[in-house]
Amino acid sequence: MIRHLLKISDFSKAEIEKIINKAVEMKENPNKFDSTLKGETLLMVFEKPSLRTRISFEVGMQQLGGHAIFYSIKDSPLGRKENIHDTAKSAARYVNLIAARLFKRHDLWDLAQYAEVPVINMLDDFAHPCQMMGDFLTIKEKKGRLEDFKIGYFGDAYNNVTYDLMRIAAMFGLRLDVACPKGAEFLPEQVVLDEVSQLSKETGAKIEVVHNAFDAAKDSDIIYTDSWMSYGIPIEKEEERRKIFMPYQVTQKIMEAAKPDAIFMNCLPAKRGYEQTTEVIDGSQSFVFDQAENRLHSQKAIMLFLREKF
Repeated sequence: MIRHLLKISDFSKAEIEKIINKAVEMKENPNKFDSTLKGETLLMVFEKPSLRTRISFEVGMQQLGGHAIFYSIKDSPLGRKENIHDTAKSAARYVNLIAARLFKRHDLWDLAQYAEVPVINMLDDFAHPCQMMGDFLTIKEKKGRLEDFKIGYFGDAYNNVTYDLMRIAAMFGLRLDVACPKGAEFLPEQVVLDEVSQLSKETGAKIEVVHNAFDAAKDSDIIYTDSWMSYGIPIEKEEERRKIFMPYQVTQKIMEAAKPDAIFMNCLPAKRGYEQTTEVIDGSQSFVFDQAENRLHSQKAIMLFLREKF
């Protein structure tokens, strides 16, 4: 059966751990895997812009002995000139994997429905599973475990990264406080809350949405934030959003409210003086560039898993 990765909960907890363990092995011994995907091709479909995502997938495929094709659909979105069914069916005749970074979840879902090769979600408006894999690889490196810790998230909760962070925290039985402004436009969608609630019943996770930043920081092992200006938000809203989100900025006081050995994470891009201060992101507790690097290693492991290479 063809497997896809559209949201982090498409994989089981055991599969996520297996992929992260393989990523650790690949990071330590990259030459051991330099021909694992020899002769294979990854098609990367981009509707949203990208820096780390494109580079990490393209380099990752090259390091595995395969080839990656970058294809921009910015000026010709999926389903406009040709329906997604035909695009997926045709592309699958040429390549072994498809990865897509799209605006709309339904386009990604349709692509996966009709593609006869594995499809990887590089980001849409509902999930960012590759980011979570890289993040939890980083957490394992820095904390030595993937269980029994608390995460404090700060900022926009109507957000693909937040959604998958909530899902994976629920799957691993973690505590997660999502600190965000009040108002429907800043809160997680109900469908996500329902999924997370169901996952938490099975694992004992405690996932809560709160509106006080210091409550979220208290007892946290990890402090996490994301951009206040996600792709698609009009630039004219920037000042308004800055004022709304400023109470959720990660400052040194927020870091001090967490555990003494807490680490700071941001999936990048980061804007100093917005979602976090310069002092925090450039400080000794910040591991944002380890996060960025680990996208490479975790995505290599994802591709091998979906190609049934381990």
